[in-house]
Order: sequence, then structure tokens, then C-alpha cells
Amino acid sequence: MDSIDSLKTRSTLNVGDKTYQYYSLKEAEKKLGDLGRLPMSLKVLLENLLRWEDGSVVKEEDIQAVKQWLEKRSSDHEIQFRPARVLMQDFTGVPGIVDLAAMRAAMEKAGADPERINPLSPVDLVIDHSVMVDKFATGDAFRQNVEIEMERNHERYAFLRWGQKAFDNFSVVPPGTGICHQVNLEYLGKVVWQKQLGNDTVIYPDTLVGTDSHTTMINGLGILGWGVGGIEAEAAMLGQPVSMLLPEVIGFRLSGNLPEGTTATDLVLTVTQMLRKKGVVGKFVEFYGPGLDHLPLADRATISNMAPEYGATCGFFPVDQETLTYLKLSGRDEETIQLAEAYSKAQGLWRDSSQPEPTFTDSLELDLSEVRPSLAGPKRPQDRVALTDIRDSFELLMETSGKGNEKDKKVQVPGRDYTLSHGDVVIAAITSCTNTSNPSVMLAAGLLAKKAVEKGLRRKPWVKSSLAPGSKVVTDYYDHAGLSQYLNELGFNLVGYGCTTCIGNSGPLPEDVSAAIAEGDLIASSVLSGNRNFEGRVHGEIKANWLASPPLVVAFALAGTTRINMAEDPLGTNDQGEKIYLRDIWPTEKEVAETVAMIDGDMYRKEYAEVFKGDETWQSIEVREGKTYAWNDESTYVKKPPFFDDIDKPLEPPKDITGARILALFGDSITTDHISPAGAIKADSPAGKYLQEHGIEPRDFNSYGSRRGNHEVMMRGTFANIRIRNQMLDGVEGGYTRHVPSGEQMAIYDAAMRYADEGTPLVVIAGKEYGTGSSRDWAAKGTNLLGVRAVIAESFERIHRSNLLGMGILPLQFQPGENRESLGLTGDEVISVEGLSDDLKPGEKLTLKVEREGDVTSEVKVICRIDTANEIVYYRNGGILHYVLRSMIGEG
Repeated sequence: MDSIDSLKTRSTLNVGDKTYQYYSLKEAEKKLGDLGRLPMSLKVLLENLLRWEDGSVVKEEDIQAVKQWLEKRSSDHEIQFRPARVLMQDFTGVPGIVDLAAMRAAMEKAGADPERINPLSPVDLVIDHSVMVDKFATGDAFRQNVEIEMERNHERYAFLRWGQKAFDNFSVVPPGTGICHQVNLEYLGKVVWQKQLGNDTVIYPDTLVGTDSHTTMINGLGILGWGVGGIEAEAAMLGQPVSMLLPEVIGFRLSGNLPEGTTATDLVLTVTQMLRKKGVVGKFVEFYGPGLDHLPLADRATISNMAPEYGATCGFFPVDQETLTYLKLSGRDEETIQLAEAYSKAQGLWRDSSQPEPTFTDSLELDLSEVRPSLAGPKRPQDRVALTDIRDSFELLMETSGKGNEKDKKVQVPGRDYTLSHGDVVIAAITSCTNTSNPSVMLAAGLLAKKAVEKGLRRKPWVKSSLAPGSKVVTDYYDHAGLSQYLNELGFNLVGYGCTTCIGNSGPLPEDVSAAIAEGDLIASSVLSGNRNFEGRVHGEIKANWLASPPLVVAFALAGTTRINMAEDPLGTNDQGEKIYLRDIWPTEKEVAETVAMIDGDMYRKEYAEVFKGDETWQSIEVREGKTYAWNDESTYVKKPPFFDDIDKPLEPPKDITGARILALFGDSITTDHISPAGAIKADSPAGKYLQEHGIEPRDFNSYGSRRGNHEVMMRGTFANIRIRNQMLDGVEGGYTRHVPSGEQMAIYDAAMRYADEGTPLVVIAGKEYGTGSSRDWAAKGTNLLGVRAVIAESFERIHRSNLLGMGILPLQFQPGENRESLGLTGDEVISVEGLSDDLKPGEKLTLKVEREGDVTSEVKVICRIDTANEIVYYRNGGILHYVLRSMIGEG
């Protein structure tokens, strides 16, 4: 951070009795001209460039490019961004630390110092993705689920304990503590970061990248951050900048106030739908306008959290008075609060309604008073449905699924006195950082539960209900408000502090319910307060999944069905025969506000006082010592990956792809859940067979997410989602393909291995929005290990495109008007890509050759989606980590 500071911006700021150094945007204005109308998010990027200017990686022309952005409101200029810190969760964190351990092994093999592989900036890993809802609706569910989690994941956790000892700047938040994004919002985030350089304390905006796409939640606190693949995050830890184009910034103007009866969840589903329609993939979204004056920070965080769902890199809210209010509420110390205010005001990063509105690339507006109660589903978070239309929406789903004539179908549940029908809710989960970080919607759920119990309503017996908050503070304020007992009476007992249902860790359905769904081939429903409802994610047996606010989750558990109009139909009948409606138990805005007012900073301070300590089981895990990891060949959780085995071989220039076969042919919206599922491992899948061959019984499979430290499992699980559809096969669901030219149908993994034996390179063809969803690096790593050289799609989601490049896979994009259908692709073709040379340039057009039987060949131009010069270097090296490792070995 030793800037040459060509614009002479280094300045002094006194706060309280301390003096700080900072790089002043106001001083930069003296050379660059007025920056007042620059979006706040771009001001943060500008400060980063001023602080890291070295004349080589960051030059004065990069700084000038930010000013020039104002003229065109966009830019094609590449910059290098260095975040202050990195955030990880355990599903992506374990393979990340596995990679670092493998890099240390490669350094040692090459005769270099392995301890050079070490995070240079702070890294926090929060274990939140592993707890499953095995036990529910019992007072002992939390204890039992944590015990099962610790037993299942002991080997993974022991590996993380080794990493905690072996690496500097690396902290682990143990299991049973909270969800990474909520912990980040409530505790880790500082707004202003500081670093000691000699005798000076330099302060700068708190920024980060994270290995989970919902890292964007922290933007609600005025902290710029977004999700990257684990591969990019590892490179950032090791000192590599994040290479990016100066983004377009879409302004989202908010006005008015939310009406009575609506929640932050209803607001975010509306915003998500609007922004998906607008098209903001790869862009920043920045919120502004008078509506922010009355929008609580928890509501802002809910909106920022869903940025991956509306496709943006981030959804940024500038620092203002509400930011300070939240810092105080969440127990931050006075120095942190004072510094956030003083620095933001000194830098022009402070928002108030008297300021002129910034200049944006484009903008759109929402009057908050127009928001209505909503859900999203049944398959995508951007498909908002008004609460009053949920029944009609489900009936339409039945029609399109060919079950329109089964509306009255009932299946007897074995051994029970009730039946199941299409649309019945079999999972109702209050889960996910998106909503459990928001006291207003969480307390609304508790108040609704209280009123429901008092009215004599009960949860329907076929509903698997659960409460999984993102931090222990939630249970504190539930207990303090006297609401826990009512949630417990309705089966919403605490099951764990973690992502649970939102990441697919729903646990098994009761056997009798599962049997009835299978017998009737029913379209069952789940309702969860999460952020993702993609096919096959929540639970393999549930085909309709709906996102909703926590109070609506409780309401649907009472109703037991999604074939209901809650404005007209009763939720149920009590023992006195009274019909009880949603309006009878919905808490008023005044009741919610009065209950929220009970929360104070002491609750947060108490729960975060020993956030890194963990319970006795965590502390008792034996920690292996050593600067390199002692790999266990018998392990089925943690294995040394093969990515760096050939790191000592000389580099070859990029070669054309010739004679490739199509491994799979996909349509639109193929998500990272489709490419690399996180949920259950089927016993008859390639991954399931591998585990059984290694002595693991199906009951002990755990999940794909928990096995991400073992490349043998993950490559077998690539494209193994039970709902994925390969268009090379007619009417077949699941991870299958057709081997060409034999014509045999087989698992995608098995076909890839046969092609490898035959020496045949592979490509994947897809439609729009390839790689939507989680920042799942195994979606790229697995694709690499299957032998895929290129993915050719109509468009890519930002993180997955970057991940593919990070693993040396070429992302190619069809030109407008061209796609797999216009080319008439069936999967039988031979594919070649020409134009890959040593002077390959970002965005260059390459030639795609398609050869068919009978010597019929067609050619089209495709766009090389290597977007920056840095990415060209990474691609030539076989990936970003390969480049870092070669550089370090070369330096000795």
C-alpha cells in the first residue's frame, strides 16, 4: 500500500484524540475536477486506486479513467481492485484452503518456501453451511443437529483447525455460531478499515470479496463487496488484485414508505423482479432517493443480499445516519462509529437527501407504497407472485406439468390420518441470512405465531417446520420478547445457526410423507425465507419451491398448502370451529416496531464476545501441526487435488480446439446448482458409487457441499443435479449424456472418462445466463477435471464466467441472433475453435467450426469472453492460481 500518490492526495484526519492518514478524494478533485456527481460506489473504487497507485499495476491513467467515466457514464477501462479483506464460508472455504495446502505442497516440491503461500490480507471463514435439519419440531433439535454435524464433519473441521494454525491472517468462526453474511453485517464489518504502516495509521473504506455470492449483503452497511469464486478469492488472499472493467452503475431511486402489511421481503422480491427485467448482470446497482430516509438498515441489507438474484455485481447503499444507528444497535464500539462518520463526511462518501443526485449509467424508480405482499417461485427468485395469486400460479404450474386433471387427487399418508395433495407444503423453513438478519420480519413471524396459538391454530402435521437464524442474537431477542414459546408450539423450534434449507440442507422428509409424494407423483411445495429456489436445490422430492417472508412461512405452515388465496381463504379452523384468517393474526406495523425497540447493543456484544471460541467439541478437535498438510490417502473428505501436479512443466501457447465432442447441450438458466449440486448424493450416482467403494454407507454420504475437499467426489458430481436436462437426450432428467459416436446413454462423468481415454477434447454448449446462482468454484473445477476445454453459451453470469477462466476453461459467447438452435445442434457434431494464439486479445472473435455427418461443415464467429488483459495471462497459465504459483516459484 505504498502509493506513489501522483496527485498528492495523502491527508490527515483527526478523530477524537487520534490522528489518521488517508487518501483524500477532495484533494484528488483539485487535479481531476469535480467528482461530486460520481456514484458513491465508484468513489470507493477511486480511493482504492489512489491508495494502491504504483505506476505499474495501478497507473495515473486508471485514476483518470474514473473521472472520464462521468462523460460517457460507462467505460471499457480495466482496473485492478484490492479489497481490504476476504470472507469465506465452509462449503467454499474448505476447497479454498485445500487449494492453498496443495500450493504449499507444490512449493515444497519445487524447493521453494511453502510458507510464502499465506494470506496477505485478513480472511474470516464462518462455518455455516454444514448443519442439516435432521431433527425438527422438538426442544432438543438444536443440540441433536449440532452433535450430528460435528460427527459428520469432524475430518473437515480438523482440516480447518490445521489451516487456522498454519496460515497467518486466517480466522475461523466455529459451527453453531451464525451465517457468514449475518456475522459480517453484525460484527465483522467496520465501514472504515485501518492498517498500521510504520508510525502511521492509514484508514480507508472497508471493502471485501467473498466466496459466497451473497457477500453483497454487506453493501447495505455502505461496505462495497461482492462474491467471487473461491479461485479468485484465493488469488486475492495471495496479493493478486481483482481485475475488472470499470462497471456501469444503475441508479435505483426509492421514494415513499412501505404500506401496512408489507415486509422487507416483499420489497426485495419486487426489486429483484424489476432489476432482472432491466438487465443488470455485471453492473453495480446503487440505491438513492428520499425513500432511503425511512428505510431501516436491516431492510437495506435484505435488498443488498439478493443482488445475485437480480444479477448485479452488488447493490450498494451509501453511508448515512441510518448506518451509524445500526452500528450502535449492533454493539459496535464508539471509536468505530465516530470513525465511520468522520471519514465518510471527509471523503464525500456520506449521503443525505439535500445532496444533488449522482450521475448514473441508467436508472429506474420504485415508490415503496406500491409494494404488495408477495412470494417468488416456483423455480426462480425473480419470478414474483402476489400473495393473492399464489393459488392461480400453482394451478398454472399443474397445467404446464401435465397434471391439470389431477387437481382433486389425494394420497393417503401411510399410517396417518391425513392425505396429501398437489401443492401441499411439506417444508416450511425460517432460514437464510437474507431474512434472519432482519429483526422486523423475524419478530413479525414471532408475533404472528403468538396470535396463531392464541387463536387455537396448529401447524399441519405433514409440514416439516424449522427455525435456523443467522446469529444467536435472534434467539436472544425472541426470548426477551417472550415469543420463543409460541414458535416452539407451532414446531418452529431452533434447529441450528446456519443456512440449512436455503443451501439444500433440509434433511430428509418424514418417511411416510416421502412415500406419499412418491406414490402419487405429487408436486409438493416448500416455503422458505431464503434467497434461492432453483430446481433440485431445496429438496430432491419437492418440485415447487417458494420464497417468502418469515411471517408468511409460518402462515403457510398453518395452512399446509400453497393452493390458497390468503386474502379470502381461512388458514384453518380452531377447536371451537372458528375459521381463522391471515388478517386475524397478522401483526400491525406498530406492534412490530414496539417489539423491535426492545433490542439493544448488549445482546450483540454478549453473543459476539467469544465468536471465535467455539464449544467444547470444537476445542477438543486434535490439530495437526506443520506448515504443510499431511494428506491422508484414505480420506473421503480432504484429498490433494491434481490441479498443480504439472506446475513445473514449461508453458505452451494457447492451442486451437480441434475434434472436440459435445459433452452436454443445455438450455437457458443453467445454474451452478445444476452444474455442481450442493445437496444429497444419490447412492446409484457416480459419486455415490465411489463413496460406497471406499466403505462409506449411504446414510453417511453427507452432501456434495460437505465433500468439496475431495475432487474425486466433486468431479463425479459435476452436472449431476437430478433436475438438469441435457438436450442430447429426449425427456431424461439428471446428469446423463449420449456418448458419441457409440450412441450409448450414460452418466456424464462416465462419458467424460471414456472420452479422456479416447483422447477426445470436450465442450459444453448452453443458452442464456449460464452459471446463474452461487459463486460455486467447483462448477468450474469439476468442468475442468471432466476434460472440458470450452463452454459456449449465449450469455454468462458474472462469477461463473470468471471461475471458468480461473480454471483455464475458455468461455465463448454466441453473437446476437445465433445459438445452439440456429446452428441446429443435436450433440452429434464435431466442434473446433480456431484463432487461439499467443497474441489472443480480450473480446476477440474466434471461429467456431461445426462438422456434421456427410462432411457438412458450418462456421460462425463467437466472442472470446476473456474480458481483460490480466485474464489473458491467467488463461495462458492454465488458471489464476497456476499463474500465482508459477510466479512465486520463479521468484525462488
